[in-house]
Amino acid sequence: MDLSQLLSPQAVKVVSDVTSKKRLLQCIADLAEGLIGLKSSEIFDALQERESLGPTGVGHGVALPHARLTDLTEVKGAFLKLERSIDFDSADRQPVDLVFALFAPSDTGVDHLKALALVSRTLRDDALCAKLRANSDPATLHTLLTEAQASQAA
Repeated sequence: MDLSQLLSPQAVKVVSDVTSKKRLLQCIADLAEGLIGLKSSEIFDALQERESLGPTGVGHGVALPHARLTDLTEVKGAFLKLERSIDFDSADRQPVDLVFALFAPSDTGVDHLKALALVSRTLRDDALCAKLRANSDPATLHTLLTEAQASQAA
C-alpha cells in the first residue's frame, strides 16, 4: 500500500476558512463526499463518533481523523492544509494545520491499520511537514506527500 493509492490529486485541499474542529470535520466530510460517493452527513457523523472516543490530533500540528464507513469498498484518504492552525485537542496541546483523513470500509481490519501507520510514519518527517507548510498549491502538496512516501520505501 502506498499514499498514491490512498490519496488522489483531487483529495488535496488548502483551506482558509476553518476556525473550529467541528467545522474542519464538516469540511473533510464535504470533500470526501465527492471522492468516495457517500453522503457528507454520514461521513461527518462517523468522524464525530471516532473523535468522541479520543482526539486524533497526533502532535506537532498534525491530525489524522479517520472513520469506518459501511458502504465503502476500499481505504481512501484526503489531505487538508489549513492556512490558520486550529485547536484539535491534540496530546501535545499544539494547534493543527496539517490534516490527513482516512476512510475505511467498516469490515476492514489490517488495511485500515496499515494505512494509518503509513500516514503517521510519513507525517512524522519534520522536513516533509516543513515543505507542506511552505506550499499552498494542492498539486504540489500531493506530489510532496506521494514522493516522500515513495522515497522512504526506497
